[in-house]
Amino acid sequence: MAALGLPVLVALAVLGLVAGVGITAIGPGGVLATIGVFALTGLSPAQVAGTAIATHVATGLVGTAAYTRSGQLREPETRRTAGILAVAAVVGTPLGVLVNSAVSGQAFGILLGLFVALVAGLVWYRELRAAPERRGHPPVAAVAALGFGVAGVSGIVGVGGPMLAVPLLVVLGVPVLEALAASQAQSVVIAGVGTLGYLAHGAIDWPLAVLVGVPELAGVLVGWALARALPTRALKVALVSSLLAVAPYLALHG
Repeated sequence: MAALGLPVLVALAVLGLVAGVGITAIGPGGVLATIGVFALTGLSPAQVAGTAIATHVATGLVGTAAYTRSGQLREPETRRTAGILAVAAVVGTPLGVLVNSAVSGQAFGILLGLFVALVAGLVWYRELRAAPERRGHPPVAAVAALGFGVAGVSGIVGVGGPMLAVPLLVVLGVPVLEALAASQAQSVVIAGVGTLGYLAHGAIDWPLAVLVGVPELAGVLVGWALARALPTRALKVALVSSLLAVAPYLALHG
């Protein structure tokens, strides 16, 4: 890790902090950790995904505890949705890890670039779309399908559930704070199962995981406070702009 140089190490720590804020403030944000490890370290796709996903075990636990404390995860509907997402993640995440093992560096960059652009589009769509007339949680089958898909993609690129789960749940009518809470619980399972999968392949750089993960944890607490206290439109605009700007680079970087 020391071979990366101080500027790169500082950049990775800062990206971890910002990623943590995004995870609990708006959902998308965790991909910034994956972007940083991919773009700045030269690790293989499996090492990038494994190192990044390992950081989300602690962030998921802290995020889940935070939203339990603020009451969202005590609501029966939210707990039901969180449970379904978590169960689906047990099946979807290992498949994502398996797919990653067959992906080249170039293909991983393209997949990550497409994923980043998709997330930016979902966040922007959520921001522009008028609030639906019905606000509530979707049926069990819809949540299970969503959870499986989110977990599979998360396992491939090394992110937590909130990246995709929050925008998709909100589009389906789930209130934002409840979507954030449910996705935090799912991210614990995605990160835990994904970490075990990549650990079995020896594909986790633990010093880098700590370097990114500790600031990320601090960011999770900051983001939770922002989500409950302040409008996050400016943060969303900044995130969308940065993701759209970096997506072509990621696709070409591999």
